[in-house]
Amino acid sequence: MSVAEARRIVLFRHAKADWPPVNDHERPLAERGRLDAAAAGRKLVDTGIPFDLALCSTATRTRETWKLAVHEFPHRPKTVYEERVYEASPGELIALLNETPDDARNVLLIGHNPGVHGLADILSGTAEGDAAERMTRRGFPAAAYAVLSFEGSWKSLEPGVGTLLDYWAPTD
Repeated sequence: MSVAEARRIVLFRHAKADWPPVNDHERPLAERGRLDAAAAGRKLVDTGIPFDLALCSTATRTRETWKLAVHEFPHRPKTVYEERVYEASPGELIALLNETPDDARNVLLIGHNPGVHGLADILSGTAEGDAAERMTRRGFPAAAYAVLSFEGSWKSLEPGVGTLLDYWAPTD
């Protein structure tokens, strides 16, 4: 694949988590979260994006979100459970994405706020349609995702190079 071809990144926040008496990393999904994760999976399939790679936080709620969402996919992309996604800042997420092999064209990152929302804002130099307005109005609730594109290698990913193509939240 040429590095000049457009790449897509989908930033997907984990679904609604429960609050049992466990450490934060081990918090599971709430019932609503399980329903929203499957709904988000169906909406991700509707985008038509053939994902090459999924980078998922190692936290229980992100792993459960991914398991329920990917169940809706016709083909499961290669999945890497990456502990650096947990509690990562937007800059740390960019550094992680900079390590992505260039043969991966479309990447799905399943993570946490505030990092995922911050990354969507920071990467979006431009936006199509009303996606930016909807993301600003709604914030980045549980199970929401943003679809961005950029041109170049993963090593060239930096603030402002992306175009926000779409945004979805469970209540949309």
